[in-house]
Amino acid sequence: MGVVNTLLDLGLFLLLHGHLGIIAANFVSTSAGMTFSFVVNGLFTFKAGRLTLRHAALFLATTGAVMWLLQPLVIHLLLAAGDRAGLDPDSTLVLLGVKVVSIGVSFVANFAAYRYVVWPSTTRTARARA
Repeated sequence: MGVVNTLLDLGLFLLLHGHLGIIAANFVSTSAGMTFSFVVNGLFTFKAGRLTLRHAALFLATTGAVMWLLQPLVIHLLLAAGDRAGLDPDSTLVLLGVKVVSIGVSFVANFAAYRYVVWPSTTRTARARA
């Protein structure tokens, strides 16, 4: 599920960054990934049984903070570091690398938020059954 979500995010970002710019392309690609991730993580990864408005609000708040604040910050920091190292920030390969690293950082931050904030009771229930 994470692979599909990552491919969706990455594919849309690479497709759109030339037309929309990095920030707007990242917003669109992460929004599409967020929608997919909410449904899949809620129902399958954390076995919520049903998705509630509370889940949606917590998911949007935590994922939004990670995807719309943390991820662009990571992208800009990496692009700045690459620029100082002499890498072309407009290179598709550089953008791809930067986006992949930012997705990795987001993956860890999001999973922690989902486990401890969005679906904490389902995590405890699953551990109790094991």
